[in-house]
Amino acid sequence: MRPLCPCWSCYCLLLISSLGVQGTPVASRADPEQVHLSYPGEPGSMTVTWTTWVPTPSEVQFGLQLTGPLPLRAQGTFSPFVDGGILRRKLYIHRVTLRGLQPGVQYVYRCGSSRGWSRRFRFRALKNGPHWSPRLAVFGDLGTDNPKAFPRLRRDTQQGMYDAVLHVGDFAYDMDQDNARVGDKFMQLIEPVAASLPYMTCPGNHEERYNFSNYKARFSMPGNNEGLWYSWDLGPAHIISFSTEVYFFLSYGHHLVERQFHWLESDLQKANKNRTARPWIITMGHRPMYCSNADLDDCTWHESKVRKGLHGKFYGLEDLFYKYGVDLQLWAHEHSYERLWPIYDYQVFNGSQEMPYTNPRGPVHIITGSAGCEERLTPFSLFPRPWSAVRVKEYGYTRLHILNGTHVHIQQVSDDQDGKIVDDIWVVKPLVGRMMYF
Repeated sequence: MRPLCPCWSCYCLLLISSLGVQGTPVASRADPEQVHLSYPGEPGSMTVTWTTWVPTPSEVQFGLQLTGPLPLRAQGTFSPFVDGGILRRKLYIHRVTLRGLQPGVQYVYRCGSSRGWSRRFRFRALKNGPHWSPRLAVFGDLGTDNPKAFPRLRRDTQQGMYDAVLHVGDFAYDMDQDNARVGDKFMQLIEPVAASLPYMTCPGNHEERYNFSNYKARFSMPGNNEGLWYSWDLGPAHIISFSTEVYFFLSYGHHLVERQFHWLESDLQKANKNRTARPWIITMGHRPMYCSNADLDDCTWHESKVRKGLHGKFYGLEDLFYKYGVDLQLWAHEHSYERLWPIYDYQVFNGSQEMPYTNPRGPVHIITGSAGCEERLTPFSLFPRPWSAVRVKEYGYTRLHILNGTHVHIQQVSDDQDGKIVDDIWVVKPLVGRMMYF
């Protein structure tokens, strides 16, 4: 066979190089993907985050109409992110914050640049102030494989059931896997929900690789602590997100435990002074202080690190949260659902025998880590502990409705039972005397 002429060889090389890995034109690498929202903590604002594979300008066009021109514009910045895997894959993470949004109004938006635009998405701006009733979807431990509860959550979102999502740690399993391609797949998976609702997060143990770099790069949380800990106000609640992982991955620095602890104490002091406006204080962290699962996780030990601190005495969170009257503590990590009686130091502090969650004398703990991942569900120990009220080993997620300053409604949705509500309680607390438990 006669060899190809040099010009034909050059043409073939150019043609091959103009195609992406999957045979798509290189131009598509400028198209936004993995679009998601977060609330930056500033009333009337929303942050849009997305990924491209080449550096491009960062712009969001938005307006009120489903069709036609989007008259409003906002610009932002992008940052290169190089994954720590052997291929050193590079992504470009774009962040644009929209401001001046009208409370409760639905907006239509697209993001990107003249080199490529996302499709149009819709979101409803959060209402301002304490006098409204936020509805949240709460869960942890959602994987790219076996995301059992996600299709139902997506349908709930499309029906307008929620104002925000709280993802209590552990994403994708794991975002760094396959040189961060699993992270890309996960962000694409959650886009139908996360591009429509503020998707608020905290780090879990599965984010640890390369000093939590995928987590820090891909999500845009309030504050200046790379999303490891932050707080924000939502209706009548002050919500605090923090990292339980600083207690376990000490190679990244013991100082993080101390820094976070002092930040938490300062934030709780401020939140208590603001109880008149926002009576509820709600925390979210990945690894629970208590659980009754049949494994050897931290929460199964009598003196857990999260509860009692390093060496059982330094920077423990149970005493801190009890001192400042945290009302509701949201956890995940265990791939199951468990609700505790109001508890402090292994003692049950029910409001009364008939109405345990009416004026409880200790915080209420909810463990909700059964959204679905490749590790499947976690079994429970044979006999429940005296402080364990309800245990559900089924895939699902939690609905949290902060009705007003005195009433919070918590429901657990079972995906195994086609959306059946398998747990349903009201936490009721008077506005007077809310500040601390002692």
